Amino acid sequence: MNGATLLIAASACFLAGYFIYAKLIARKLIIDASIPTPAHVKRDGVDFIPAHPTVLFGHHFAAIAGAGPIVGPVLAAEFGWASVALWIVLGCIFIGAVHDMVSLFLSVRHGGESIGSIIGTILGKPGKVLFLLFSWSALVLVVSEFTRQIAGTFVADPAIATASLLFIGEAILFGLCVNRWRMSVLWTSLVFVPMMFAFVWIGNLYPLDLAALFGWSPQVVRMVWTIVLLVYCFFAATCPVWILLQPRDYLNAYLLYAMMALGFIGVFIAHPQLKLDAFTGWTGDGRFGVQALFPLLFVTVACGACSGFHALVASGTTAKQLDSERGIRPIAYGGMLLEGALAIIALVGVAGAYASQSEYVAAIKGMEPVQMFASSVAGMCIKLFSLLGIAPETGKRIAESFMLLSVSAFLMTSVDAGTRLARFSWQELVGRGDEKRHPVRKIAYNMYTGTLVVVALAAGLLLGAPATARQLWTIFASANQLLAALTFLAATLWFMKNRRPVWMTAAPMIFMLAVSSIALGTLCWNSFTGETVDWVKGVATGFLLSLAAVLVCFGVNSAASVRGAKS
Repeated sequence: MNGATLLIAASACFLAGYFIYAKLIARKLIIDASIPTPAHVKRDGVDFIPAHPTVLFGHHFAAIAGAGPIVGPVLAAEFGWASVALWIVLGCIFIGAVHDMVSLFLSVRHGGESIGSIIGTILGKPGKVLFLLFSWSALVLVVSEFTRQIAGTFVADPAIATASLLFIGEAILFGLCVNRWRMSVLWTSLVFVPMMFAFVWIGNLYPLDLAALFGWSPQVVRMVWTIVLLVYCFFAATCPVWILLQPRDYLNAYLLYAMMALGFIGVFIAHPQLKLDAFTGWTGDGRFGVQALFPLLFVTVACGACSGFHALVASGTTAKQLDSERGIRPIAYGGMLLEGALAIIALVGVAGAYASQSEYVAAIKGMEPVQMFASSVAGMCIKLFSLLGIAPETGKRIAESFMLLSVSAFLMTSVDAGTRLARFSWQELVGRGDEKRHPVRKIAYNMYTGTLVVVALAAGLLLGAPATARQLWTIFASANQLLAALTFLAATLWFMKNRRPVWMTAAPMIFMLAVSSIALGTLCWNSFTGETVDWVKGVATGFLLSLAAVLVCFGVNSAASVRGAKS
């Protein structure tokens, strides 16, 4: 099959989903633009700040995207490109985008509170504590896995490290220009966006190669970058959102738009034939060895079709910056569909770059998925560069560096947003304490304490358990999908109590519960029954699965109570 045909078909389905199914969901939710949002009602200048819709879409999209829609489809291609494409399209339209839209809506209607707090109003304090503990644990995995990928990218291509550090400084300056010096977003963007793209060229001229500068081994360089990135996360997660989070994510969105545009153009100019098998059977043999299609295909694709992390972003930061409920559908549902389009581009790139399934399997076992994506998409752009009079090799190198910079920028967005969200969950867990009566709780509630705990745990996992760290994607993806199922559970119970239709969340909830629970159960079982026992992975997956099981029991009991009250 031709890759351009697949991309056109998927895009047409996404557009139909946005203009038909999303409108249906919006009517069922009864979205009302006249109701003041928490950004106005609770405006505090730190977390609750109304944002320009364009800026907020950029923040939300960059925060939810990360490398998920790239890494997931590239890894899942072991099951065949048709299997992956089908799940991305159907999963985005009927599960992932609905999940994001409902999450944002519920948070906005509950004063910008997190999904954990909303669950507290439904399941009571025990349910709230268990959900917050689950989401906090999942966020630690998010921060750890994405930090690992960024550090690996910096080691593989030091030019990206230079460009990324310059970009952080630029984002801070952009935030000052718009929010402190009241400069126009449009005119400031006209200066800063081209500057951001110039960093790709500067990075290639002056790569920050720590191995060459200090004579360190790649392992030491990776460790150093891991520490630097986690220190950055600490400061980025504790400063006001207007200083770094909002401007960086807004600028990041232009990188992502440009990367997707380059990918779209590359696909339609190159017309790559999808050489991988459309379907490889009910098992695959990729990076993590032989795995069953159900449930591993669904959790491996992860953010490319559905992600529980999106609920934490929607309720953690986006709901606190939403100017009007009118933006719920384009920001939440539209953002997820755009992420699905990126996942299809990643799939087309890798499926067209390798001559056979066996060649792909050999590559995925020796390369990082992000590097495979950058190389394959850059390869599709060779014809474009030839038309522009640029030498193919030069053009491919520039395109590959640009792709890696874009992915690294989104990963950094995800890790510091994830750290901030984990801090929110931590603060809700420990609760604010009276200074005289509960001095220890007051210290624990402090945002610096909560952030430090998250960063320290991520550092311990990445530096203290490197064997488990290399398998973090599967653990993270399974927990991530289970988090989505629990969010659907909360939404379903809320709709039941408020006498709204529950079909739009109940059906996805059942499917995602089955997929993620079986995946986590399999990982836990394999950790203790393999040739070597992996205590870290086994205990982590068992702990997450136990929390989810108790929450589901609470949910069933709550649903029975609601039905009994109605009768």
